[in-house]
Amino acid sequence: MIKAIAKTRASTDVYAIALTAMIGLGLIFAAGFSHAAGAHDVAHDTRHAIAFPCH
Repeated sequence: MIKAIAKTRASTDVYAIALTAMIGLGLIFAAGFSHAAGAHDVAHDTRHAIAFPCH
């Protein structure tokens, strides 16, 4: 019983981490391809920090 709970929790943690990473990367890439100058400027340094080409 305890092993099943631990396995379920580990599985849930993996899903939470994966979902958070996908949302975060999605926001960065959306800002990278945005034509709005404000969105580009706000995410500019973050994109350079992860080596995302924006120029």
